[in-house]
Amino acid sequence: MTVIVMMGVSGVGKTTVGRRLAETLGWGYAEGDSYHPAANVEKMRSGTPLEDADRWPWLRAMAADIDRWRAEGKGMVLACSALKRAYRDILIGDRPDVRLVQLTGEESLIRARIAARRHEYMPATLLISQLATLEPPTADEQPIVVDVRDAPDDCVARIRAALDGVEA
Repeated sequence: MTVIVMMGVSGVGKTTVGRRLAETLGWGYAEGDSYHPAANVEKMRSGTPLEDADRWPWLRAMAADIDRWRAEGKGMVLACSALKRAYRDILIGDRPDVRLVQLTGEESLIRARIAARRHEYMPATLLISQLATLEPPTADEQPIVVDVRDAPDDCVARIRAALDGVEA
């Protein structure tokens, strides 16, 4: 395995857990938000949800880096909402060395986390559209699903155990 796509709605902890996971694995980390073009950032900053047409170039840019990392044999964790199956198909597709981790949690917990943080352009109001857009991964995607009610280090331990095929 070369790449882990850390998915979930805004505020679920993709960055926090993803960075810690990458650190424990000795891998690199990439933030999906950094791939957004300026037009997407401005749209979200204004509270307008992105449409699929906004996301395709963003997803293709990340997929290109995934292929580059794979070719280089570079272990990476990529934090990306990847809310729909169609998005995950672009990022993961038929790449057997790319693994999906879904971070999930109660809406009230996620809302509280969003309220307590400061994000450059992702207003809390967009959580509603993200939850409506979310298509949870299906069994054929072989996701590692982790509830984020526990501390980030506990989430990392669960992910590591699942990657190693051990029950946590």
